[in-house]
Amino acid sequence: MGVRASVVVCVTSFLLGSLFTHWIADSLTLWKSPITDEHLWTAAAYYAILARGPAEILYFFSAVVILGGTALLWSLRDGNAGNLMFDGGSMFLFSTTVIMYLYSVLPNISAKFASIPTHHLLDPFPRALRNTTLELASSNLICSVALTGVLALQAGRFWAENAEEDDTAYGDGTEDQLSRPDTPDVKIDT
Repeated sequence: MGVRASVVVCVTSFLLGSLFTHWIADSLTLWKSPITDEHLWTAAAYYAILARGPAEILYFFSAVVILGGTALLWSLRDGNAGNLMFDGGSMFLFSTTVIMYLYSVLPNISAKFASIPTHHLLDPFPRALRNTTLELASSNLICSVALTGVLALQAGRFWAENAEEDDTAYGDGTEDQLSRPDTPDVKIDT
């Protein structure tokens, strides 16, 4: 359990940190009001850098994702109720992130931002590119929330398993006994 959980948490944290680097562009388009052409050009320039990046980066991220997915599937193989609940939810959120990234983020970056028109920061931003930039920011936010959910579910699983171990540590194996001793009665003389 320890190795598998460590792999899932490390992979998820790495991917979440990678998504946080997009904050440079996404904060300008999601959280700054009003959205100006200058903000959109800055975000487009950032995504253009990603689009022109080496393919080896994608291969590395693919290997990390496969490692995380394999670790989650490995734990589902046990069939324990805790594994099915926590790791099933984690697998759903993890696969949601992968699907969102494969079908929305990567195609938009490679198709729309491989070459952006020459411009000045105050030039009007193209309407078609505006929608794509806002969609990328929203998709990155959805992926970040889903990966945060994976971390929360893994923390919940750890807490539940530790609470279960604590409960069994106090009993002597009989089913009639409570899992923890009674609280002593304290009498205060006045």
